[in-house]
Amino acid sequence: MSAARRSLLVSFGERYTALLIGTAGTMIIARLLPPAEIGVFSIGAVLVGLAQALRDFGVGQYVVSAPALERAQLRAALGVSLLAAWSLAALVAVLAAPMAVFYGEPRLQDVMRLLAINFVLVPFTSLTLSCLRRQLRMSAIYLINTSHSLTQLTCTVWLATRGFGCLSLAWGTVAAAMVAIVVSLPLRPAGLPWLPSWRGARAVLEFGMYATGGNLIDEAGVAAPDLVIGKLLGPESVAMFGKAQALLNLFNQAVTSAISPVLLPLFAADARAGRDPRHGYLTTVACVTAVAWPFFTLLGLLALPVLRLVYGEQWDSAAPLIRIMCCSAALYSMFSMARYLFIATGHVRDQARLDTWAVAVRVGVLVPAAGLGLRWVAGAVVVGAVFRCWLTARYLARLACVDVTALARAVARSGGLTALTALAPAAALMSMRPGTAQVLAAVAGAIPLWFAGVVLFRHPLAEELELAWRKVRRRDAV
Repeated sequence: MSAARRSLLVSFGERYTALLIGTAGTMIIARLLPPAEIGVFSIGAVLVGLAQALRDFGVGQYVVSAPALERAQLRAALGVSLLAAWSLAALVAVLAAPMAVFYGEPRLQDVMRLLAINFVLVPFTSLTLSCLRRQLRMSAIYLINTSHSLTQLTCTVWLATRGFGCLSLAWGTVAAAMVAIVVSLPLRPAGLPWLPSWRGARAVLEFGMYATGGNLIDEAGVAAPDLVIGKLLGPESVAMFGKAQALLNLFNQAVTSAISPVLLPLFAADARAGRDPRHGYLTTVACVTAVAWPFFTLLGLLALPVLRLVYGEQWDSAAPLIRIMCCSAALYSMFSMARYLFIATGHVRDQARLDTWAVAVRVGVLVPAAGLGLRWVAGAVVVGAVFRCWLTARYLARLACVDVTALARAVARSGGLTALTALAPAAALMSMRPGTAQVLAAVAGAIPLWFAGVVLFRHPLAEELELAWRKVRRRDAV
């Protein structure tokens, strides 16, 4: 268990470093580039993101969750990854011109072709990262990903100041991928092959067919708002909606994306050892909601001053969208980790079916809503999220014997913790003018209330905090 804690600690460090770099970059770019320029890149990134779900054809998840992993399987995984990524690079480059015509944005063609180069480069690091994740070598992953983030920030800002507009964001992505390759070379696990092979590829393809299908459908659901808004309302509306989503996604970047690289190998190890992963899953849900619910409560109450603090006043129109979508984001935090439980326990096909139904409903309510304006789009996102939560709860009960009662018990203390923590932002909202001071006062009051709530309600996080405190005291004594 200590190895798992160390892995989680390093993973959190990696994600917080990436979050700090990414937030700094976003704040700078939001002031260097107008919404229309960012919107053009956003449309290109979303279009390429659909292909991104197919890029390694589920190779990463296969490498992490496979019961046994021989050199022949690794060579087959490399072969599948290269074929999928390079084929998609060619497809994205070919589709760049038609998509630019469809959206009426000539610059979109150059953005998509630059992003296609990224597909050629990424397979050279993806297999390395997957093997490192299986071995829980999070320090090596930290070094690779941090180098990637720093390069992307530096290159993008430098080019933006020199008038490259939306292309500065695309060139930053390409430069980051090249640096990641260089940094990953000395960190490759021993025995990792250099040459691909098709022997044993059938097992990889069978796994990847369902894993990639689910990922692609899920990515389509994530991309649907930007694509529909871009066509019906224009690039500036895409950028406005994107800024609302970006603040909501801060939680995923700070918490979910730090936990998920460790959860999948841990759940997979439990499955290989014949242990029941339910307890670990419910504990994870309790810990995630203890952070997610206070976060989304504070963000929902102080959406406007937080938006101005991070991006500036030109993005004020995104504040109502944030308030609308905060509740569904908080609800989904109860179910966001179910994907890793299903994949680790061999229910890849069921996860693909879940993704299919959830995205179908999301798109079905989104398309008519987009014609009515951005607030209606935000409402449609909420409807889609609520349906996905309901469907995931049904799958958890059937596949993992985790019913609604067990989930309710797991998150009950998070509810009390959130109510206590919400007193600080509520007081700031009622007693202060919107601004940076209001946000700082709310955060300063919420943090001690949160720690007090963890102890008062005897939350599962209390044990982890107590363990961390004992370690700090031992070091001070030395």
